[in-house]
Amino acid sequence: MEKEMISKLNKNFEECAYEQDGIDYWLARELQGLLGYAEWRNFSNAIDKAKESCKTSGEVVSNHFVDINKTIPMPKGAEKIIDDIMLTRYACYLIAQNGDPKKEQIAFAQSYFAIQTRKQELLEERIQLMERLQAREKLAATETELSKNIYERGVDNKGFATIRSKGDWALFGGYNTSDMKRKLGISESRPLADFLPTITITAKQLATEITNFNVKKNDLKGETKIIDENVKNNKDVRTLLGKSGIKPEQLPPEEDIKKLERRVKTADKEIAKKKLK
Repeated sequence: MEKEMISKLNKNFEECAYEQDGIDYWLARELQGLLGYAEWRNFSNAIDKAKESCKTSGEVVSNHFVDINKTIPMPKGAEKIIDDIMLTRYACYLIAQNGDPKKEQIAFAQSYFAIQTRKQELLEERIQLMERLQAREKLAATETELSKNIYERGVDNKGFATIRSKGDWALFGGYNTSDMKRKLGISESRPLADFLPTITITAKQLATEITNFNVKKNDLKGETKIIDENVKNNKDVRTLLGKSGIKPEQLPPEEDIKKLERRVKTADKEIAKKKLK
């Protein structure tokens, strides 16, 4: 397919997209022309096949194919109401996959929507990653601050590790840091927080922040007093989570945050390099 035509088709698809509540969608009557179908009857067949594919994939068809009516102008000022369909990006992709492969527009659309859908998946994945990363960075900063504060109050690195492990014991309902690593299949050499979901990382950060605050406010000194303070705060946070039916020790581990970060960066580069053919 010539580059000039690719550029034109790409522009046409982008200009025909609408947006509602942050979601891109296309109208079937307009997509019909973009995909090179002269008759609605033939295009409807591709839509029906796409709906079947959508259902087979386990998706709710009505989430991607929304029936609507619209008014079109007729001669002498008359109007006519016709059926139309709001289509998500995924629906357009399925229609292209079930379209006439001999049409150049279909060949282009198959690549176009596959790539655009992948970009959307990466965007959602990146948002989730950033939430975890930000929570993880806040926890690391708070723990570093606590480590400095308690060092000034007679607690060494070994003592800090004990304080943190006892805190985990309180947060995870009797499982200390090493116990949780074994429970989740995490190497002892890796940080537990790198494999925890965002909600648990945030819970640990909150409990540690409260401990940090009270250590300074009440000038707590010695390992025992600081352990008691940290255990209390982690128990309080656990109770708060429990009110929403959340038990941190029962939540499955997330993908290694370092591995996920590398994978998203690699996928971004692949999408950026990929050319429509």
